Amino acid sequence: MPKPKYARVIVKVSGEALLKGASTIDQKTLEQVADDLVASQKAGTSIGVVVGGGNIFRGVTVSKQGLPRPTGDTMGMLATVMNSLALEVAINRAGGEARAMSAIAMPQVCETYDRSRAERHMEQGRIVLLGGGTANPFFTTDTTAVLRACELSCEAVLKATNVDGVYSADPKKDPKAKRYDRLTHADAIANDLKVMDATAFALARENRMPIIVFSMAEPGSIGAALSGKGRSTLVAAE
Repeated sequence: MPKPKYARVIVKVSGEALLKGASTIDQKTLEQVADDLVASQKAGTSIGVVVGGGNIFRGVTVSKQGLPRPTGDTMGMLATVMNSLALEVAINRAGGEARAMSAIAMPQVCETYDRSRAERHMEQGRIVLLGGGTANPFFTTDTTAVLRACELSCEAVLKATNVDGVYSADPKKDPKAKRYDRLTHADAIANDLKVMDATAFALARENRMPIIVFSMAEPGSIGAALSGKGRSTLVAAE
């Protein structure tokens, strides 16, 4: 694997990326993500991971059907913990060492998130799975990823998606959609680009946190993004 450009990052993996036709989690995809994370960590990058929960439960969807938004979002946060636990097992099986942590206290299930403890895990060579969102409703896991990156002194957020960067529109629906190689946080907010929510972009802009958007479809994609070799879009300060 090429030498990584970043010493410490947060990798944001969408829950939907783990589906691949499965009812909740596709085991082969889970193992591929775990292999990529372990290889990237062994190449020299300290890694924290925020996983979405949309493959199991989407709070926004059920809220539109009548469930209170805070309740729906809390249920979605529990789904992110489930994904974190599954990825923890997959990473350990792949030869790495992982530790799942939840922003919502559930000590019988996993460690409660604590910034200092999470930093120690990362310093000791563990991949830290950061579940439970921010423990507050109305905040997405995109915002969680940027928040944890700022808290844990990371150098970048890697946003793993099903497309190879940021487009002006959904390239699967609009063949004329423009792809960006680089843009600023302000551009992303002003153009209402949907790859991350506006709150996440605003927090990244305030803290000058780079965001690298790439496709995780192929094995080794995380390492390629870390080394600057893969096809991606860089969202950064001016």
